[in-house]
Amino acid sequence: MNTLNKSIRNEPEEPCSAQATLSVTVQGAVVAVINTVVMVTMIVRASDEGQAYLAWAICSALLIGGAVTALQASRIGRFGAGHLLLCGAGPHFVAISVVAINAGGWTTLASLIVVSSVVQFAFAAWLPFFRRIITPVVCGASLMLISISVIAVAVDRLASVPEGTPLIASPLVVAATLGTAVVVSLKGSGTLRLWAPLTGILSGCVVAAYFDLYDLEFLKQVPWIQLPDFGAWPGVGLTLGPEFWTLLPTFVLVTLVVAVKIGGDGVVIQQVSLRRPRAIDFRVVQGTVNASGLGGLLSGLAGTPPTVPYSPSSISLINLTGIAFRGIGYWIGAVLILLAFFPKVTGLLLAAPSAVVASLLLMVMGMLLVEGMRMLFREGLDQRNTVIVATTLSVGLGVESLNLFGVRTDALWVSILANGTTAGILVMVALTTLLELTSPRSKKLEVELAASSLARIDAFLQNFANAIGWNEESANRLRASGEESLQCLLSSATEDDVTDTRLIIVARSKDDAVEMDLLSVFEEQNIEDRLAYMSEEAEVHDDRELSFRLLRHYASAVHHRKYHGVDVVTVKVEQTG
Repeated sequence: MNTLNKSIRNEPEEPCSAQATLSVTVQGAVVAVINTVVMVTMIVRASDEGQAYLAWAICSALLIGGAVTALQASRIGRFGAGHLLLCGAGPHFVAISVVAINAGGWTTLASLIVVSSVVQFAFAAWLPFFRRIITPVVCGASLMLISISVIAVAVDRLASVPEGTPLIASPLVVAATLGTAVVVSLKGSGTLRLWAPLTGILSGCVVAAYFDLYDLEFLKQVPWIQLPDFGAWPGVGLTLGPEFWTLLPTFVLVTLVVAVKIGGDGVVIQQVSLRRPRAIDFRVVQGTVNASGLGGLLSGLAGTPPTVPYSPSSISLINLTGIAFRGIGYWIGAVLILLAFFPKVTGLLLAAPSAVVASLLLMVMGMLLVEGMRMLFREGLDQRNTVIVATTLSVGLGVESLNLFGVRTDALWVSILANGTTAGILVMVALTTLLELTSPRSKKLEVELAASSLARIDAFLQNFANAIGWNEESANRLRASGEESLQCLLSSATEDDVTDTRLIIVARSKDDAVEMDLLSVFEEQNIEDRLAYMSEEAEVHDDRELSFRLLRHYASAVHHRKYHGVDVVTVKVEQTG
């Protein structure tokens, strides 16, 4: 039986009150602004660029982040997740961006970002072929790895205070920030709970001001209103020099790793935004990756670091407030665009000491860690999944905390693999791919999606059962599952759906079970949701009820993945006797 997520007050399609909308908008905008400005500042200052370019890069990043946040809240064609998903400049390209700037300047970096953004579009288009690699287990382990690595960074920043500051100052700032946010989140009710993160920030800033840790001098120097200085735009290089071609393979590799992570973001945001877990709609995943790819393209053209989804912050915002209404994404996007022209407001946030931001980050990452664990337990940890997750976490944490290569070098490949999250995701994808490549060879049948194809499907499954040595009882269960799967697909379609539609069946043996993939082109009905619903209802008055119940009886597991242009139904039948 599916477990209800009672903390969700408003699902993506359920509007909330004006007061709740204002609260979540303010908190989401604060988080996105802080993340964006910090990431952009890190890269720009590492390149020794002046204040004019820093102002241009921050303004551009906020404009693009706001636009992509609004796009993620919508579903325009194949772009957008249709969920509340904050976006802005991310940390994934920091190391390689600094290398690219030092090698060929900002023009080379912009060209690399533009070209590598195409990788995300290609990944989204080919996502149906990666469906057995980008699994909930991969996504859950990625969330755990990301949260643990960021927690380590946050802990290091807790003690970052100027010399001469009393030793008690940092602990008191941390206690005020984290303690207030946790208490309000636990004990607050109604709208008060919505303000838990922002309340924590304000409390921490008050204590920090008492110890003179709030940077008022920086705040005084920031202008109230400032338009973009187009003279600071670096442009996109039309002449691609040797630096570009040398760094392009590495940029493509990093972009592919980021695309895998963003694909996981598209999976997770669906799970945390709903009261009742549903089958994953991979069209949302494709839309998430496509929108992120567009953000990367625009960032490259503007000469600012690539824009990516802030999935940890988005998930924590939804978990803390219980509001996942996607319409708030439009408001947050509008606020980010507006704040791009008001640097005094962003300066007000940036003047807060690092201990305040790090304290809240601990709470946010802790919730993300728990969410990753939930995904793993929901999917199930068999022997294979346990080995993959264990190896991934071990390698990721080992690389993050130790000098795994035993040397100190400026080599680019070392700087890339020295990132624990990148190394862990690469190991996880490699293991999952290896598992698929070394699995027994599959058999494929292509037929017309029609009742008349039942005889060919039945013969195909009977021959497959004989080839793997199954007894008659097991073979009959497999054939019955194939028949009922066909009936479910036919009953879920209209007459127009099945006209000239092909059905591809791929069967493979796995231990003492057979998995069948049935590929069709339906858009609406989700069989996995239907089966889950039937398991909770004593009576369902529907003409299609018999086929769904029989399929659930014969098959040990049914998964339905929906993509643009193709649906994939995976049926698992275990051997008996």
